[in-house]
Amino acid sequence: MELEPYVFFSGNCEEALNFYKDVFGGEITSISRWKDAPADMGMPAEHGERVMHANFKSPTLKFMASDSRPTTQYGEGRISLSLGTNDLAEAQRVWDALAKDANVEMPMEDTFWGAKFGMLTDKYGIDWMINCQREER
Repeated sequence: MELEPYVFFSGNCEEALNFYKDVFGGEITSISRWKDAPADMGMPAEHGERVMHANFKSPTLKFMASDSRPTTQYGEGRISLSLGTNDLAEAQRVWDALAKDANVEMPMEDTFWGAKFGMLTDKYGIDWMINCQREER
């Protein structure tokens, strides 16, 4: 069994996926649009170009994504996507890219548990945590 996050956006899924391509060096491996779905799924015609389902894959991570239905409301059960590495340069590179136009909750800094760690919500509303373990615990 493998956990593969499914990330929802509000009409800018494809834009976000292209941003993540640059950040993570990945690719959009598949993409389907709402216009290709059966009409009885209830998506308004003006949302036809939005992403119904997409798969994203990079050398180190993968996830699925979609533009949510305009009538869908998500509750308080938010999650953060947590990235772990031992490569400080890579952690800083990813942090810097995600932090552009982001809401930084905790700057990337040294922690008491021997890591460099930071938390932010990127410009697409996705919560990220980056943990770069620097010392043996």
